[in-house]
Amino acid sequence: MTDFSTFLKQKRKALALSQEELSQKAGVGLRFVRDLEQGKQTLRLDKVNQVLALFGKEVGVVDVKHD
Repeated sequence: MTDFSTFLKQKRKALALSQEELSQKAGVGLRFVRDLEQGKQTLRLDKVNQVLALFGKEVGVVDVKHD
């Protein structure tokens, strides 16, 4: 699992939401939530942000650390 998928699953469980409940509250499909929690890649950042908005978060541009 990725950091993102772990974060999403932990937040969902902390709120005692099923995947189906989360998908309904976020206005996205159940399959989309399942794919996110399994770490599958997606280009639908609008939908990712719909889900993250429930936790007061959103995907954004961040600086990349270079060694």
